[in-house]
Amino acid sequence: MRLTVAQATVRFLAAQFTERDGVEHRLIEGCFGIFGHGNVAGLGQALLEAELADPDGLPYHQARNEQGMVHAAVGYARMRNRLSTLACTSSIGPGATNMVTGAALATINRLPVLLLPGDVFATRVADPVLQQLEIPHAPDVTVNDAFRPVSRFFDRVWRPEQLPAALLGAMRVLIDPAETGAVTLAMPQDVQAEAYDWPAELFARRVWHVPRAVPEPAALARAAALIKGARRPLIVAGGGVIYSEATAALRAFAEATGIPVAETQAGKGSLPYDHPLALGAVGATGTPGANRFARSADVVIGIGTRYSDFTTASRTAFQDPGVRFVNVNVAAFDGAKHAGLPVVADARAALEALTDALTGWSVPDEHREAAATANAEWDAVVTAAYTTAHQPLPAQTEVIGAVNEVSAPRDVVLNAAGSMPGELHKLWRTRDPKGYHVEYGYSTMGYEIAAGVGVRMAAPDRDVFVLVGDGSYLMMAQELVTAVQERIKIVAVLVQNHGFASIGSLSESLGSQRFGTAYRYRSGESGRLDGDVLPVDLAANAASLGVRVVRVTSVDELRAALRDAKAAPADGGPILIHVETDPLAGAPDSDSWWDVPVSETAALDTTRAARAEYERQKKAQRPLVGPPGSTEENGA
Repeated sequence: MRLTVAQATVRFLAAQFTERDGVEHRLIEGCFGIFGHGNVAGLGQALLEAELADPDGLPYHQARNEQGMVHAAVGYARMRNRLSTLACTSSIGPGATNMVTGAALATINRLPVLLLPGDVFATRVADPVLQQLEIPHAPDVTVNDAFRPVSRFFDRVWRPEQLPAALLGAMRVLIDPAETGAVTLAMPQDVQAEAYDWPAELFARRVWHVPRAVPEPAALARAAALIKGARRPLIVAGGGVIYSEATAALRAFAEATGIPVAETQAGKGSLPYDHPLALGAVGATGTPGANRFARSADVVIGIGTRYSDFTTASRTAFQDPGVRFVNVNVAAFDGAKHAGLPVVADARAALEALTDALTGWSVPDEHREAAATANAEWDAVVTAAYTTAHQPLPAQTEVIGAVNEVSAPRDVVLNAAGSMPGELHKLWRTRDPKGYHVEYGYSTMGYEIAAGVGVRMAAPDRDVFVLVGDGSYLMMAQELVTAVQERIKIVAVLVQNHGFASIGSLSESLGSQRFGTAYRYRSGESGRLDGDVLPVDLAANAASLGVRVVRVTSVDELRAALRDAKAAPADGGPILIHVETDPLAGAPDSDSWWDVPVSETAALDTTRAARAEYERQKKAQRPLVGPPGSTEENGA
């Protein structure tokens, strides 16, 4: 079959499927693209031919920013539990490098996305082409090499003959639960347009089985023995619980054993918020109850977590002198963390096996009862935060409460950066495993609106509430136009607090006096950025993009606007609700810490005081290398 490299790529992608537990899914559900001289005549032409032949084969979606389209694809993949994703294509040069941030986000969060950046001429007959980076000592290097450190798989198709191996290698990584992330196939623009005779087998329907790795029996036995010896065990549920669809298995395991569950950002929703064994968020943005259980835990059972510094409160969360870790993870890399006992397996398969292995065993009654008490105590704190009636401007916690109240259990709240991730982690009442979507592996400003588009594309039967601060909105709001064009309904709640609230608070706690975090005029008197508030009207900006905009000034008006938005037609396009909040109105404390170094010497009294507090907190950090004599037990 004679096709160009680009045509062969598109035809191949349209024929790829995943299968897990007997259920099949399209692997590449569509392609976002922004065209330029590096891909318009190659992949652009191929997508046009495919659309004319079969509009549903590999649908094309027009994006406004290359980074934004990667965020949309990542949001899509996360909503589909990594079983389906989208491809993204760009031209060479700035179009390609705009995608690097999105690639890093995907890889850090272990979420599959396929990137197809255009590249220079493989033949070099026209070097240097427009937008080409020239390196005198390495003429084979292009800007696309920037994808190498942020991709789980990278290849450059210099010749048509290389395409089949590159495509198959890319699919292998996309579907691997332990290895997945950004997959980049750099496509030289002349090669894209080159024709070749391909074997018909390359385009046959191909189903990739996504396995559920079962635990090795000896590792399972060691884990069960360690858990049976615990009196104060704690489960830390990470994103792996959600992606492996193991929430029912986790609930059964927790109820059978009485072990309480704390959740990471990616793992939030592993248990419903009102389950008596649900302690909620853990770590630097956690609840006091979860962090209290973490401090006293003698065995920590991490399930599908990579133990980021927020989860471990920069290694101050777990304070029992003999604390041991059982790490259930599909990735051996994460299973070995904190000198833990690794159980390298799918979360659901491992939980089911552990439940059987621990039949008849349970924690002491007082441990189970203490968890239920902590759950009830924190729920009362959440209610107070939701209804604080802060004046004259609402508190951000009230905005979160209003969205939680109006949204249905299966609806999705989405956020990524600023002060809201911490407040959502603590305060959002999760009712469905896929109802909470906060990107906190890379915490990328600008992720929210673009990812909201992807989430709604992946789950058109759920309303998507995108919470975005003014700082993040200004970073990247262009995909609102994509939502208008495609009639994709997302409800964006734009929280205007005139600056970077999260970093402002952090700056103050570190003695830096909120420097550079407020949106202010430069003062004629001081010469500093401490003048009046800027007259920026972000609601008017959104309206100019074709978005339906509602301005509210109170929490009651916000609830009414949210109800109207929820009742709006599913194909009515995006709605943005603008609300101003008080950036100094705080949220309930986590009783935890995050390690951000403070200047060791300073002229400012505020910085010196912060340094003293920093040194005090540092004393609680632990190496987490395991107690003496544990190596053999861990199977090392």
